[in-house]
Amino acid sequence: MTILASYTYRNGKRADEVLLNSTSFKSVNGEFVWIALSSPTPDELEALKTMFALHPLAVEDAFAGKQVPKIDVYGDQLFVVVKTTYLEGDRIAYGEVCIFVGKGHVISVRHGPEKSHRSLREQLEQSPQLLSHGPDYVLHGIIDFAVDGYLPIMETIEDRVLELEKHILSSLLDPDQIRRIFRMRRQVIKFQRVLGPMGELAGKLTHLDLPCVNINARPFFSDVHDHIRRVEGLVGGLREIMTSVFEASSLLEQQRQGAITRQLASWAAILAVPTAIAGIYGMNFKNMPELKTEYGYYVVLSVVAVLCTLLYLRFRRSGWL
Repeated sequence: MTILASYTYRNGKRADEVLLNSTSFKSVNGEFVWIALSSPTPDELEALKTMFALHPLAVEDAFAGKQVPKIDVYGDQLFVVVKTTYLEGDRIAYGEVCIFVGKGHVISVRHGPEKSHRSLREQLEQSPQLLSHGPDYVLHGIIDFAVDGYLPIMETIEDRVLELEKHILSSLLDPDQIRRIFRMRRQVIKFQRVLGPMGELAGKLTHLDLPCVNINARPFFSDVHDHIRRVEGLVGGLREIMTSVFEASSLLEQQRQGAITRQLASWAAILAVPTAIAGIYGMNFKNMPELKTEYGYYVVLSVVAVLCTLLYLRFRRSGWL
């Protein structure tokens, strides 16, 4: 059974349980129905369509899932899609909640992995004065519940990136760490594509005159909009941190390679001295006066040692060795 909860709320308090059937549902003043489903069957959605006169295109989208965050107006009803998120390792997993909002009903259809709405329902039921205002306050509660999950995820990823940033100050990143940063960067970019439509959705609920949304509820949606903008700012800063980690790692690697190159060049210059002298005296000419010098061997070795020592000290003073 995919129906998680189905109740009538009268004056902000839970009243009767509502059963799905094929007859039209009529609400009276001061009450509304809140039905929550998870991955419903076509028959269940068809029953809801008949009971609450839901638009067939909205029903089709709710069944298919995999929608972008949006808000559609069908006559005197709203169809809203929001994205929920949670963290799997370094991967951000996405769920989806499709919400039908009418004068006397709120129907939430969940797809994919996401947190249970039981705690949200219990929280709203503890505030009958807000719940008595109607479906638009339930809509705000669901959207706010989804958006509240964004910030902890971004803060967790930020902490992990900052740990890698500290690591490169003491040692270079290994290939696994570099691949991890690239994976997290892809996740942040993908998440940013969700934040944009979510911000537009909250902005429409804040500023537009929409059915089923009372003007007194707009400040609540404005607060959600502010939360989304805060997360957007954090995401922008996180992408800059990731870029700085890449740049710092690249600069340190170039510096390390430069230091190795200077060391190799220094030793090559030092070894060039005995190589050149040995090459000269290794030539097979008969007329080479130095060959018969009594102490020539020791003099040549001394010259080689002095020149190599001078070169070593010079490179050492310049920081190449």
